[in-house]
Amino acid sequence: MAKKNRAKSSTLGVSKFGVADVIIYVVLGLIGLCMVLPFLYVFAGSFATEKELTERAFFIIPRVWSLNAYKYAIQTANILRGLRNSILLTILGTVTCMLFSLTFAYPLSKQHFRGRNWMMNLVIFTMLFSGGLIPTYLVVTAYGLRDSWWALILIGAISPFNMVIIKNFFQGLPVELDEASYMDGANDLQIFWKVALPLSKPVIASISLFYGVGFWNDYFNAMIYLDSAEKYPIQIQLRAIILQSSTIADTVTEYDINGTPPDKAVKMACTVIATVPILIVYPFVQKYFTQGVMVGSVKG
Repeated sequence: MAKKNRAKSSTLGVSKFGVADVIIYVVLGLIGLCMVLPFLYVFAGSFATEKELTERAFFIIPRVWSLNAYKYAIQTANILRGLRNSILLTILGTVTCMLFSLTFAYPLSKQHFRGRNWMMNLVIFTMLFSGGLIPTYLVVTAYGLRDSWWALILIGAISPFNMVIIKNFFQGLPVELDEASYMDGANDLQIFWKVALPLSKPVIASISLFYGVGFWNDYFNAMIYLDSAEKYPIQIQLRAIILQSSTIADTVTEYDINGTPPDKAVKMACTVIATVPILIVYPFVQKYFTQGVMVGSVKG
């Protein structure tokens, strides 16, 4: 009798566990659809005609495939130059920010570092208060960084939030590694380069993604500090395309087969152009992303 009751309870427990799993997967699936469907609509709308976008509220597969929006975007602005500038700016900015953040976070993670708490308080203070736009603009102009990519990079070379995550990750590494390295004759710089960095791939990958997405999506600083069109990133180019397409939306042009400028389609095409390149990078750092953020934010 007792065996039957145990078997019945175990079966009931398995069934309950299975139902819970189904509910969790259904909820997560619905959340995933809410995230994916809008992007699929934008992607499909970028290949649709303006007439179809006006008549149909939602679709994933357009009735008539059209490249008019992309043709309009390419003919209106130099998309390839903007993509090249954004790629170079993102790589240069990410490498610079990671260099400053790593070298700043590593000594702060050491208990024996003098002035550690005082410097951490300064970092936390910058998370709450900033100099403001006008003082920053005056400093950038005074140092001759105006109309230079360095104006976009150096003003945010260290993100306090990202630096704290890296610092907590370093602080979570075993102290025995440092002690063993000291016994082998290594100095602090060698320990940082040959011991700490190879073990920090998860946090480096995740924080690099944060910095990279920030530089890729940034248009406000570029709009303020850059004057030469040859240095504009892709976001400024796409912004100009959207403004121009909205301005001429009442004028008949040759781009759309229905005689209407592809205003909505151009906006969707610009969204795809700005989003797809950074999405391509994400799968390469996905396996490090969760581990780097969780370990860096929990430990310490």
